[in-house]
Amino acid sequence: MRRSLLALIAAAALVVLASAGGCGLLPSDSDETAGWSAQKLYGEAKDAMSSRAWDRAIKLLEKLEARYPYGRFAQQAQLDVAYAYWKSGERASAIAAADRFIKLYPNHANVDYAYYLKGLVNFNENTGILSILDNPDMTERDSKGSRESFEAFKELVNRFPDSKYTEDARGRMRYLVNSLAQYEVHVARYYMKRGAYVAAANRAQFAVQSYPQAPALEEAVFIMVKAYDALGMADLRDAADRVMRKNFPESRYLTGKVTRDAPWWKLWDPDW
Repeated sequence: MRRSLLALIAAAALVVLASAGGCGLLPSDSDETAGWSAQKLYGEAKDAMSSRAWDRAIKLLEKLEARYPYGRFAQQAQLDVAYAYWKSGERASAIAAADRFIKLYPNHANVDYAYYLKGLVNFNENTGILSILDNPDMTERDSKGSRESFEAFKELVNRFPDSKYTEDARGRMRYLVNSLAQYEVHVARYYMKRGAYVAAANRAQFAVQSYPQAPALEEAVFIMVKAYDALGMADLRDAADRVMRKNFPESRYLTGKVTRDAPWWKLWDPDW
């Protein structure tokens, strides 16, 4: 009786194990990459990237890193997987992969590309921050990605001035500075239209202090004059007015609607 019971338990155990194997709980030998060399994995991953099969490329590159973590292919795989993540729309994973490469291989010949890629990921994410049609409430927009993109490009330019990516990074930095300044001015204008003059003055002042060479500076100073005047802060208004006249003597805000009866800043429609 006892033997029969043990036999039944053993048979039941075999059934459970067989079911588990069918459900993938036991090791499976169906992995097509089993036994592939690092070179084979990397070659297949590159083919997948060439075909824009980003998900497949990511899986192959991650297998390569896991199986052969110390070879030259694994190092390049970390850069390539960051790129593949970016192209597949997984920006956070792309940044994490680039950061991991920078941390592990700070002296690698291609570490400049890791910084460049970090800048690109956030740059392309935020190129639309100035589109008013996307979101009419400018205060709900987020310029964090643009700032992070600028910092990544800045790191590249400072650390690798002779990199082949540096010239392009500088151009993108100029664009980002102008965009970030214009963003602050849009927010300041938004506050002005709603009578939030303190907030408007603060955002305009931030733009002036942070981006002194940006084209948006002219309007930022104009907003400061208007905001301080609305708040009855004559000293600050007059100081901003002097800055305006000295730095932008031909500004449309000075010459457009000036008469002898009122200061120029009182003659502009608040919905400019």
